Parts: sequence; C-alpha cells; structure tokens
Amino acid sequence: MSDRTHSVLLLLLLAVLTSFVAFMRLEPWVDFGHSWATAAPRSSLFPIGRTRTEFSWDTITPSKHLNWSKCYDGLQCARLEVPLNYSEPEQQQAVIAVVRKPALVPEKSPFYKGPVLLNPGGPGGSGVDLVVRAAPLFSVILGPQFDVVGFDPRGVGISTPGPSYFNNSIQRTVFSQRSEGIISDSGVGRFWAKAQLYGALVSENSEGYIPHINTPNTARDMLRIVEAHGREKLQYWGFSYGSVLGAVFATMFPDKVGRLVIDGVVDAEDYFATGWKTNLVDTDKAFDTFFTGCAEAGPTRCAFYSPDPEDIRRNLTSLFDRLRKQPIPARTETSFGLFDLFRLRQLIFVSLYQPGTFFSIIADGLAQLATGKLSDLFATLATMETAVAEFGCSCDPDRQRLLNGTRDAQATILCNDGAKVPEDFSAAEDYLEELSKISQFADIWAPIRIGCTGWPKQSPKGAFTDPFVAKTSHPLLIIGNTADPVTPLVSAKKMSKGFRDSVVLTQDSAGHCSISATSMCTFKHVRKYFTDGTLPDPGTVCNVIGTPFPPKIPRKGEEDYFSKPESQQALSDNTWDSLRARFGEEEIAEINSDPELWRAIEGLSMTYPLVPFHPGRH
Repeated sequence: MSDRTHSVLLLLLLAVLTSFVAFMRLEPWVDFGHSWATAAPRSSLFPIGRTRTEFSWDTITPSKHLNWSKCYDGLQCARLEVPLNYSEPEQQQAVIAVVRKPALVPEKSPFYKGPVLLNPGGPGGSGVDLVVRAAPLFSVILGPQFDVVGFDPRGVGISTPGPSYFNNSIQRTVFSQRSEGIISDSGVGRFWAKAQLYGALVSENSEGYIPHINTPNTARDMLRIVEAHGREKLQYWGFSYGSVLGAVFATMFPDKVGRLVIDGVVDAEDYFATGWKTNLVDTDKAFDTFFTGCAEAGPTRCAFYSPDPEDIRRNLTSLFDRLRKQPIPARTETSFGLFDLFRLRQLIFVSLYQPGTFFSIIADGLAQLATGKLSDLFATLATMETAVAEFGCSCDPDRQRLLNGTRDAQATILCNDGAKVPEDFSAAEDYLEELSKISQFADIWAPIRIGCTGWPKQSPKGAFTDPFVAKTSHPLLIIGNTADPVTPLVSAKKMSKGFRDSVVLTQDSAGHCSISATSMCTFKHVRKYFTDGTLPDPGTVCNVIGTPFPPKIPRKGEEDYFSKPESQQALSDNTWDSLRARFGEEEIAEINSDPELWRAIEGLSMTYPLVPFHPGRH
C-alpha cells in the first residue's frame, strides 16, 4: 500500500469517526449522508467528488415540475415542490432537492430505462451528496441507460423546511459537550438526562411542520419524483435505513414498484416500534472476523498478529483494561485530549462497517498502543473535539446548509417514525441490560433508542402502522451480508417473507451493506436486475474479492486508473502486476471478466463508505 493510499484511508476513517463522535456526544448530528456531507476529505485516491464552485441551490426556483439546471460538474439539479401535509396538498409545500447524472443515452432512445433513485441511509443521509460524489460509479454499475438520481429526503440537507432546535450555534456547542459513553456507571444516566433536555428543546422550538417529517411522507415524495420524471413506477436502491424507506414504499404503493433493491436490511417492524433490538445480532460475529482474519493474514499484513485468534482477543482485552484504568494523553498540532477506552471501542465498532478498508489501520494502531504509543489516527481521534469543529466550518453556503439541515434530521425522523419510548430512567437501564445480552457493543448502540425517551408526545402525521406484506408489481431484490454489524442477514430474510416472490441475495462477507466489500457476483446480479428484471436464484450466495487484511504492497498503477472512473481506460501492465500480487488466479479472472465494473465497485467502497445509524446522535 502506497503512502498516499494509506493517508487517504486514514482520512476516510477519520471522516466517519468525526460524525460518529458527534453522535456519541448526543449532538444533533453531523450527518453523513451521512458524515460525508461535512467531514469527507475533498481530495482522495479516487477523486470523483464534484466541484461545488459557481453553483448555488438558491439560483433554482422551486417548482411542481423537475426544471433541471446545470450544477456541479456535468450534473443537473432541481427543487421539487411536494405537499408538506398530503392530507392538505394545496397548503404549505416542502421543497425537495434533487440531483441527477443523466443517462448516456437520450431519453427518447428505445434503450433509455429512466431514473434510479438512491438513498444512502441514515435516517438523515443526503442523497444529493451521494450522487454529487459517486454518480459516475453508480452509472457504471447500473448501466448507461439509467439516470442516477439522488435527493435529500424532507427535513434533510438542502431540502426545506428542515428542523433546528437551537437558537444559535453557541447553544448547540454547549449542548454537544463531549460524552464519555455508557461505559461508566453514570453513562446511562447522562444519556437519558440529555435526551430529556433535547426533548424539551424540541417542544420549545418545534414548528408546525415537524410532525410531517417522517418516512411515509418521504415515500410519497419519491412517487412524486418518479411522476415528475414522466414515469409510472419507481426504480430504487436503498442502503441501510434506505431499506426501511424502500419497504415502506413497496407496502404503500405495491403497484408502483418497477425495480426495488434494499441493501443492508433493517427489521422495519423493530424500527417502527422504536425497539432497536435486532440490529446487533451479528455484530460480535463481524468483530470475530478481525481476530480470525488477523491470525490468517500473518504479521506482514496484520501488525497486531498472533497465530491464535484467541490470543489476539486476549491482547486486545488487555488494552481495554489498561485504558479503562489509565487513558493516554494526546496532543496534535491543533488540539489535545485523552485516548480512552470509550474512544478505542468506538473506533473498533466503526471499523466493522468496512473491514477491508479499515481493519489494517486498526491493527497498526493497536500494535503501537501495545507499546504505549498512539498512532496518528488514535491521537487525532483523542482530540476530536477540535476536529469536529474544524470539519463543521465551511465557507461554502450550500455545504453549510447541508450541515445545518441534517443536524437534527436523524432524531426527528426516527423519533417521529417510531412508537413512544418509555420515559422513565429504569426503562433505559433495562433496555441496555437487554441489549447487552445480544452484543458486547450494546453500550455504543443503546443511545439511539434512549435518545428518543424525551421526544414530545405528538402523534406524527401519517404514522406508519401497516404490516410489511405486499404483492408488488415486480419482485424486490433484497441483499444481506453474512456478518453485517448493524443489519443482520436474518432481517433481510424476515423482510423478504412479507414481499411475495422477493429474493434474498446473500453476500458472504463482513461489513455493512454490499458496497462494504467488492463482489463482482453481487453487482452483476444488481445490474441484471435493473436492466431486465431478472432475479438471482433463491439461495444465491456471492463471494467477495480480497480479504480484510490485504497485502501491504505498493498499488502501482491503480491510482491513475481510479482517477478516471468513467473512462474506458484499460488496466495498465503496472496495474495488473499490482493486482496479481494482491489476488489469486480466480479473483483475477473475476476482475478480468469486467474490469470497468470492478473498478466502480472498488472505487465506491473506498470513496463513499456507508455508516448509517450512528448511535447516540441527538
């Protein structure tokens, strides 16, 4: 791995952690369309991010039609008016920000297949930011005959109106002071008390539109976007929380389903019950792949190596015990702080979302930590208070609007969507105890539900209570990983039972959603499904290319290759030499079957890691 590649991966992990830390302080969250909207580095190994210069969303007049304007670099933007309250469609309107990369074939061509809407998760993820950053890669994966379309759901990002429960940035900063997590005895009490305070702020500063910010209304908005394109049926690919949105749409409008993929599937019944009890079923299984993968990789690939996975586990437990008693002071050029047990566990939990990208970095840090030293990443994480502030500052008005428009979005959507959570403190303690029987990371996950304990007792307009059962006009494709840390495969299988003739495609990998790993098999099935509606055979299991601990070798030629994601550039001899050093013959043969597709998948997993459901952000 080149120095540049390693630096980029550090930046990617830091960007994800920036948003995660914000949530664990119960900050009204810095959303990644999550956090990428505010935290992602603008330069990367795969520089596909679109320039934001010379364009402002304020130049676009909202309309009930999709009046496209040129924006960013080769994209088109529009602001679509939709009813704020669908029971009163002629009254106040919401305005949905929509962006698309047009198909490479004309709309009048017989080969044109219309728009595919994307949702990156959340709730609160920015579909605009997803497409601005990754449209070329999705275009390659889906095919040139599709428009790639992203939108900010109501209440999120650039769409208006958006919730904000603080009078000014000073109030928000004071509220968001650092939390130590729920590891200490007083942790549950702190989160619970902060949730009551946040609920009071919502009650005091809530405007009349807040109850209308929910998933069912966003499903209705999607239908409006489809109809504004002149189409009758939805084509959609939703990740993580996007699976909830997709399932709601399929239940509400079963005859409007053209193609619908839900990927990294949430148990929607548990979500709307505000249970948050089924997400961690496979979390410890995903964590186990760090130990087994490190032992199999050997000392040259995994710096925290031991030949026995259980020895690696014991060594990590020793580090946990050391940090529990004695945090390590840290300083960077801009700030100072402490690296403690909470920070390390938080870091490890986030890495489970994309093991192939982040496990090696975690192992490097752990190896240094074992000698009493902090790696650059660990030191930066320890001083994250300043890092969050730095990432949150922007002179770009659209980027600042995206930040401000997503901070309170997650809490508003998930607390509005779900059943009322018991307010008493003992219920929060009981919930943590129950969750702890499922996973050792319960303390990191519990703040999601606890954060809704103080939510006002208003009945959201359009609350969703229907069972997830439907015969859709075209069957759903449902994708789940064998060791997904927050959306277990069992949830994909459960949701499939309610949608007639749907098929579960299993990807044999750890990580969150299919794009957490590189699988030619999975994405060929996705492309074929969108292209002609063909589903994989029931029981299909797709392997992935690569391992959680790839060889640490220079990736010669690959940087130039990934820098032009839409080109027909062939792989150079240097690139093939690099690939042969990293992969076996069967994997090389898979790559060679469609190098352009492989490049898009690999680039997507590196450029836009999905980390939905960041715990504790309220």
